[in-house]
Amino acid sequence: MSTKQHSVWIQDESKILDEENFSASDRELFNKFIKGSHAEDTTAVSTMVPGQILKGRIVLVTKDFVIVDVGLKSEGLIPLGEFEDPNEIIIGGEVEVLLDQTEGDNGQIVVSREKAIKQRRWEYIVNHCEEGSIVKGKVTRKVKGGLMVDIGVEAFLPGSQIDNKRIKTVDEFLDKVFEVKILKINIDRKNIVVSRREIIEDERVSKKAEMLDDIQPGDIRIGVVKNITDFGAFLDLDGIDGLLHITDMAWKRVRHPSELVQLGDEVEVMILSVDKDKGRVALGLKQKDHNPWDEIEAKYPIGTRVRGKIVNLVPYGAFIELEAGIEGLIHVSEMSWVKNVTDPSQVVNRGDEVEAIVLSIQKDEGKISLGIKQTEENPWDNVDERYQVGKSVKVEIRNLTNYGAFVELEPGVDGLIHISDLSWIKKVSHPSEVLKKGDYVEAVILSVDKESKKITLGVKQLTDNPWQSIEETMPVGSVVRGKVTKITAFGAFVELANGIEGLVHVSELSDRPFNKIEDVVRVGSDVEAKVIKIDREHKKISLSIKEHELGSTKTSRDAIVLDGKKR
Repeated sequence: MSTKQHSVWIQDESKILDEENFSASDRELFNKFIKGSHAEDTTAVSTMVPGQILKGRIVLVTKDFVIVDVGLKSEGLIPLGEFEDPNEIIIGGEVEVLLDQTEGDNGQIVVSREKAIKQRRWEYIVNHCEEGSIVKGKVTRKVKGGLMVDIGVEAFLPGSQIDNKRIKTVDEFLDKVFEVKILKINIDRKNIVVSRREIIEDERVSKKAEMLDDIQPGDIRIGVVKNITDFGAFLDLDGIDGLLHITDMAWKRVRHPSELVQLGDEVEVMILSVDKDKGRVALGLKQKDHNPWDEIEAKYPIGTRVRGKIVNLVPYGAFIELEAGIEGLIHVSEMSWVKNVTDPSQVVNRGDEVEAIVLSIQKDEGKISLGIKQTEENPWDNVDERYQVGKSVKVEIRNLTNYGAFVELEPGVDGLIHISDLSWIKKVSHPSEVLKKGDYVEAVILSVDKESKKITLGVKQLTDNPWQSIEETMPVGSVVRGKVTKITAFGAFVELANGIEGLVHVSELSDRPFNKIEDVVRVGSDVEAKVIKIDREHKKISLSIKEHELGSTKTSRDAIVLDGKKR
């Protein structure tokens, strides 16, 4: 140190020295320091470059600084705050410092204890650690994209490497100490990237392998719900993911897993199966409880009358809860004897208390079939006694179809009048030609099929079949009178007195020449004709106007001859 620099420093610090309570040895050391002759070591200075670590001797401690002699032209001043351990500040003690500048603004060297410590720590990391090494560190602050962790030197912990699950805020990790894995060491830039997530994942894999070896079907474990889907919930069992399927949640029917569990819930479950190769575990919740279906057949024998609440409606029926874990299905076909139920809400509503009869049990499948209509008398049970074949009844036309008319005999008991049973003599193309919906008509019971729930009726059976006695009432050769109802290319149809329709073929219209049928007959005109053919099986009768006219002419001529000859 030059005399000028030395005197300046003493003037600056003399006030402090007067105020400080130094020991006799400290004062002696300080006096030697002031009176001593310090030759400038120009050779040493010339070989020193910024960034080097030097060994220095503590020669003085003031209120704010530690004075260190590193053997150069001047001493270095180090702020007290740069010393992490106050015990190392001992007059005469040696410390390492980093040469920051060979000459500062006031001509003195600039050294740093803090930078020396950081440099030594960096060297330690480089020499003793490599990528993949596990070190302990403390989170010091948050930065853009992650956190800074003190592992001896500051290392960057990216946000994606903080945890293996989603985190709400990085603030919860500040000032926390934990192990991290070194991912990248950049010597040129002196930066390090670390990961906590990989430590967690490695531990998870290790723990998972141990647990898979230890876990057994039937074990009871506690898991945390980490995900919920439509088909079940995934639980974390200390590193192992287990599936709690919706069908294994409860003995009763569960519409969605969220009815029983929520994210983050701790759930005690039973291990159902373990696939060590795939690392999969199947879990059960209902298996911890008694299975109510074990005694189902004894508790609800077929034919038993039961009572329960409607808990769900579906297009094909309604589910009724008999007890916790036991639900039965009432199919729409089992809801009413008298209605054709297509929607269960026509009969019941959710929350209704209803009575039903047990129809069948499928224990292994966990199914019970129930019926509501069986609680009432089946109107078809003695239908054959109430509606005997041959009995005449008055019925309402409920519906018309191409093949007949459906009628209601009583609520729940319908019958069919087939189109062929509407008339003996008319050819009916559609029931609407004869019947109308809502009309009441009289009909005769033709057949009763109690098992198939079918009753057939007939309207024409109320009268005798005119075709049965056609040969007697209209024998071949007899003359009949009727009205022309229809003209076709091949002849004219004539309705006779008994309602039967006969055909006069075009060849049987007249023996006189004519151009068209209308020259001989017209619709609505009354005619007389001779019966020339009867086909009772096919319900056909052939007529001839021509033969009738010829027969009448011959009879007249014969009468004239007889009269002329007086015979």
